[in-house]
Amino acid sequence: MAHNQRGRSRRLAISLPNLLTYARIAAIPAIVGLLFWPGDATMRWWALVLYAAAGITDYFDGYLARIYAQQSSLGRMLDPIADKLLIAACLLMLAADGSIRSWSLWAAIVILSREVLVSGLREFLAEVKVSVPVSKLAKWKTTAQIVSVGFLVAGHAGDAILPRGWTVQIGIALLWAAAILTIITGYDYMKASIRHLMEDGE
Repeated sequence: MAHNQRGRSRRLAISLPNLLTYARIAAIPAIVGLLFWPGDATMRWWALVLYAAAGITDYFDGYLARIYAQQSSLGRMLDPIADKLLIAACLLMLAADGSIRSWSLWAAIVILSREVLVSGLREFLAEVKVSVPVSKLAKWKTTAQIVSVGFLVAGHAGDAILPRGWTVQIGIALLWAAAILTIITGYDYMKASIRHLMEDGE
């Protein structure tokens, strides 16, 4: 029985959903490298292509895991880590090259801080065996984050398609929307954690 379980775990580790997650993580250094060339429209477009491909794998790894019954503990652990690494790396690079600046830096700080905080709260809630379901609003938050970063990764290279400056402005507007939704959805984890912390203290 134990041998069969280990064999199944090894098969799931190299299942297609997990391979897509590994690919998303592997794409992060490449995207960061491409963003090191500020002002180079070709590099920004390649960065956007890789970023979009990584975003697509985020949908398909969960979808394929469900329909082929290939869900695993490894996949459940790595999937949110891959998402957070992708968004965090892009936000840091976009702040470094000035795509995100001035007051908009606060939106990026809110998003990054929330992700760190929620990761800690999830670990605590897992220990007390409490699950916080993903709300529809949280899905909108994730969508706003992904799309906003996509516009900002394109940056001024997008001026070839949209009127001058609109690409960055749309990205910044969506980044603020994501930051607001980030605060609202983060409250669900705070509320669940505080309730159990208070119960432990009684």
